[in-house]
Amino acid sequence: MKDIIIVGAGPAGLTAAIYALRAGKSVLLLEAKNYGGQIVNTPDIENYPGLKHVSGFEYATTLYEQASGFGAEIEYETVTGIENNGDVKTVLTESGNKYEAKAVIIATGAKNRHMGVDREEELIGKGISYCATCDGAFFRGKDVAVYGGGNTALSDALFLSNYCRTVYLIHRRDEFRGSDADVQKVKERENVKFVLNSTVERLNGEPVLSSITVKDKISGELSDIEVNGLFVAIGQEPDNAAFENVVTLDGKGYIDAPESCITKTDGIYTAGDCRVKEVRQLTTAAADGAIAALAACSRM
Repeated sequence: MKDIIIVGAGPAGLTAAIYALRAGKSVLLLEAKNYGGQIVNTPDIENYPGLKHVSGFEYATTLYEQASGFGAEIEYETVTGIENNGDVKTVLTESGNKYEAKAVIIATGAKNRHMGVDREEELIGKGISYCATCDGAFFRGKDVAVYGGGNTALSDALFLSNYCRTVYLIHRRDEFRGSDADVQKVKERENVKFVLNSTVERLNGEPVLSSITVKDKISGELSDIEVNGLFVAIGQEPDNAAFENVVTLDGKGYIDAPESCITKTDGIYTAGDCRVKEVRQLTTAAADGAIAALAACSRM
C-alpha cells in the first residue's frame, strides 16, 4: 500500500513525486516507456524559468534523479485501469499486477498525432518519423519535410536544417501557430523552404519513402516533393480511455479537471498534458504536478 501512485513519469508526474515525497508521503511511479515523456526529444529548452539552455534529456534526467533521491519508486509497466474502492484505489497493469494506494495522480501526457494518410503506419521507420531529434541524424545531407505549424514543427525544422540539405516545412495554413521568435529563426535558414496552405495527401516509394504528394488547399493542385524523410508534427492526443470509469473525458479524450487538478472521483487527480487546459508547456506541466500532489497530500 502506497500513499500515492502516479501514472506517468514525465515532467508532471516527476514533479508530483517530488512534492509528495517532501510532504512525507510514500510514492510509486508507474511508467509505460521511459521517464521524461515527450520533453526528452527536445534538443534545447530556453523558456524554462531559471534555465537559460538545457536539453530535454538533461532536464528529464535531473528531474528523475531528484525524485529518486527523495525516495520515489518507479516500475516500468503499462497501466490498464483503476478500480475505485473508496479509500483505497487499485491500479491495474498489463502484466497483471495490482498496486494499491490512498490516492492516484494520472499524468500520462499525450502521444504524437498521426496524419491518417494511406501507408503511414507501413512507412514508420522507413522515412516516416515523429521525432526529429531521435531520427534526424539518419538523414544527414538529404532532403526532408516537416509537416505541422506549431512550436514542435518549427523546432524540428530548425534542428533538421543543421543536418539536412533541404527542409520543406509544410503547413495547412499561411500562418504558424508557433512562437514568432521561432518563426523568425526558421525564416533565417536558407535551406528551409515553406510550403504553405498545403496538406500531405500521399506517401510514395517502395520499400522506403521517396516522395510525398501535397495538395494546395487554395488551387487544389497536386504536386510531388522528393524527400527521403517526413517528420510529422501535427500535434498530440491523449490516451485516457483506460481511466474513463474514474474521470470525465472531453470530446478529444482529455481529462476534464479544473486548475485544481481534482477529478470527479475523490482521491483521483490529474496533471500535465493529459488534462483539459489552454497552455501545454513544460512550466504548466510542472505546475500541475505540484498542485495535484499537494491536493492529494491534503486528504491524508
